[in-house]
Amino acid sequence: MLRFLVRRVLGAAVILVLISFVTYLLFFALPSDPALLSCGKNCNPQNLALIHKNLGLDKPIPVQWWNYVVGIFAGRHLPLGNCPAPCFGLSFNNDTSVWSLLKDRYPTTLSLAIGGSVTFLVIGVGLGLISAWKQGSVFDRVASSISLLGQSVQIYFIGPLAIYLFSVQLGWLDRGHDPDWTSDPVGSLTGLVLPCLIMSVIFWSNYSRQTRSLMVEQLSEEHVRTARAKGMGSKYVFFRYALRGAMGPIVTIFGIDLGSVFGGAIITEATFGLHGLGNLAVSAVLQSDLPLEMGVMLVGATSIVFFNILIDACYAFIDPRIRLA
Repeated sequence: MLRFLVRRVLGAAVILVLISFVTYLLFFALPSDPALLSCGKNCNPQNLALIHKNLGLDKPIPVQWWNYVVGIFAGRHLPLGNCPAPCFGLSFNNDTSVWSLLKDRYPTTLSLAIGGSVTFLVIGVGLGLISAWKQGSVFDRVASSISLLGQSVQIYFIGPLAIYLFSVQLGWLDRGHDPDWTSDPVGSLTGLVLPCLIMSVIFWSNYSRQTRSLMVEQLSEEHVRTARAKGMGSKYVFFRYALRGAMGPIVTIFGIDLGSVFGGAIITEATFGLHGLGNLAVSAVLQSDLPLEMGVMLVGATSIVFFNILIDACYAFIDPRIRLA
């Protein structure tokens, strides 16, 4: 198991290095001059040349990228002073450390992504298991219809409706606000219930259908029929044999969906007025703030890669044959 995890971590490190290099090329080599974006309105050739030198843009692209990567782990010296590690540079918009902005916004996006993932896994897999257990029943048909409907709606459509119905009219749920886990954990939890539920609708609808399909397929497998023939109870066979066989593909699908979870978090933040990485990324794009854009990109990519390693570890635990692959 340890060897398997080491291989995955080394592979993830290579992927992150490639992502950082490609991202740097896209943000600093291909678009308009970053120094010109940083210079502002009252810009002259002397100031532009000085900014080129201070930002290290007068050096070859590979050297610029290497200095940027080293700065993330060891810090670096910037025109306005030292930038301690992890140093993602300074925002072009307000000369604020990119890392301080990311650190302030990341907890909201992470809380939303984790809360939404737990929600759609519990609801989706739960509905799928019950539907498979009662296949052909009224519950099965109703759950399948609801899942099909859930896959056709969008967050920006059902989000405002949910706010109006459950928050404004009924007053059952908080309309959503940024979490503060250190000073108000209960309020943070209640403020994320509605956003997590709405973000998870599309996902749990898909997981419900996938889980039902996988369980029905597993229940017809030969080893499951053999277990029944030996006199084992239906519930024991259902959870011990069929569910174990179906969990592998579900975990794989979840690993693939992690990127979509973060993408859904961006839309959810905009819908519920939350201040996370999605809101920060939109502001960076609108203001052509390249250091901030790259910082958001790298933090998001690192999070997705990290969670994929966890998913791989879970998959290897479920199916030991994966460790030898």
